[in-house]
Amino acid sequence: MNDNVTSQQKLLPRLFREEYTKMTAVLYRHFGLKHIEIAEDIVSETFLKATETWSVQGIPKNPAAWLYIVAKNKAKDYLKRHTLFETQVKGAINTDELQFESDFDFTQQTIHDSQLAMIFAVCNPSNSIASQICLALQILCGFSVEAIASAFLTKTETIKKRLLRARKNLRQDNFQIKFLSEEAIQSRLDVVLKTLYLLFNEGYFSTSNDHLIRQDLCSEAIRLMLVLIESPSTNTPTVNALMALMCFQSSRLEARADNNGETILYEQQDKDRWSQELIEKGNYYLIHAFSGAVHWQTKYHLEAAIAYWHTTPTNDDKWAHILQLYNQLILIEYSPITALNRTFAFAKVYGNEQAIKEAEKLQLNHINHYHALLGYLYADTDLKKSIAHYSQAISLTKSASEKKTLGKEIERLNKKQY
Repeated sequence: MNDNVTSQQKLLPRLFREEYTKMTAVLYRHFGLKHIEIAEDIVSETFLKATETWSVQGIPKNPAAWLYIVAKNKAKDYLKRHTLFETQVKGAINTDELQFESDFDFTQQTIHDSQLAMIFAVCNPSNSIASQICLALQILCGFSVEAIASAFLTKTETIKKRLLRARKNLRQDNFQIKFLSEEAIQSRLDVVLKTLYLLFNEGYFSTSNDHLIRQDLCSEAIRLMLVLIESPSTNTPTVNALMALMCFQSSRLEARADNNGETILYEQQDKDRWSQELIEKGNYYLIHAFSGAVHWQTKYHLEAAIAYWHTTPTNDDKWAHILQLYNQLILIEYSPITALNRTFAFAKVYGNEQAIKEAEKLQLNHINHYHALLGYLYADTDLKKSIAHYSQAISLTKSASEKKTLGKEIERLNKKQY
């Protein structure tokens, strides 16, 4: 295998991830949601041509610029063929005509505006949240159906059907992506933030054993959040709060798993592996989230503040602060996971014995994290109960890495018994 082919094999996948979604976003604005597949076909053909041409002629000096030129030419060729069909072939057939612009502008501003418009278009309330996330991964992030199925631990056929239904709803939507109005932004911003929040969580709390997919999901969510941050119309305190949360959480990603993919619990993480750069970015966005005369307090603000305290290793009052924030969060939006996380913080402040009483009030016997928490809380006082809860947690989780982590805790407790 020659050096040119090797270089191409390394370069093209990177360019695909970096440029595919930018190119398709610009073309989407021209072709419209009803003809979304046309834009995708043109960009796919562009990368296919790159594969064929570069292997013979070598990699051009500016590969990204080469791709944009080819995509633009292919789009113009499509328009010429379509115009010819409309004027000379179709005749009296009465079908909707496509309204295209003849010039394709791939400037940075157009790319940014196009990506912003597509984020709002994909987050269509007529689709379920799960479908919105799948669409976001495919359309906004360039994930294959197989990669999406792997991320969700779902069959490929199930994802295909979900995407087909979601795309049908997208094509039928009258949402304007060429001119993103203030009204459109206000009507969908909450939906957009919820979708990106859940997209990030799919990566951060992933049950998949694929490290790359897990980290890619988090990275893509942050990339899309940056599009919102960089636009004056969407750079709101709430958007900054969610961005801060993602930065703080991402700062600990490398420390949350060992080289074998096994989960490392918070207290056992190597803090030297926490990304100080991401923590500093989180601080920056958190300050902007609380800027202005109005007191902002959304779930994203509270979760970002909790994540901030988690990245502060030396503070005697940190768990008291975290517990207070969880008390506020649970009033805004109750969820079983929030209740369990609050109980963990409660244990840090008031001790495990009091926390066991708090946990057992929740009666979340069907959730693996409930039993994992009780296993942790009983570990110093009742080994048999601790092991029983850890075993129950193993039986309820689908995550292979979590099973290994919990299994190691059981092994450690069994050794203490004898």
